[in-house]
Amino acid sequence: MEVRLVGLDALPACLAVRHTVFIEEQQVPPDLEVDGLDPEALHVLATDDAGRPVGTARMRVLPGARAKVERVAVLAEQRGAGLGARLMDALEAEARRQGLRHVDLSAQVPVLGFYAARGYVAHGPEFMDAGIPHRKMTLELAP
Repeated sequence: MEVRLVGLDALPACLAVRHTVFIEEQQVPPDLEVDGLDPEALHVLATDDAGRPVGTARMRVLPGARAKVERVAVLAEQRGAGLGARLMDALEAEARRQGLRHVDLSAQVPVLGFYAARGYVAHGPEFMDAGIPHRKMTLELAP
């Protein structure tokens, strides 16, 4: 399994994973999943030993030394093996490398525990996004 930061040339592979997870599995409308923000984001892609895309996530840099992690997706058959953590490790390391101090995300309620175990703190009320309950979470990065 390989997890690496990728350029926009790998965006079709990232979008294929996201399509399977969000559009097919979670029934997110395609126009909400593909939001036009991919060109300004940094992407991470996980591939299995055969080179098949199996996980992805993106991160956008925001004002105030903040990063926003979005579109964290792992194919169902790969879940539970630590791949989500490896995707997050790569993005959090890049945020630190860029001197950012905070990582924000909107977590689906069923996976709040995954992010909480990584040090993310939930704040604000639960809200609906694409018909799925979410909560905002933030990780303060050590200097």
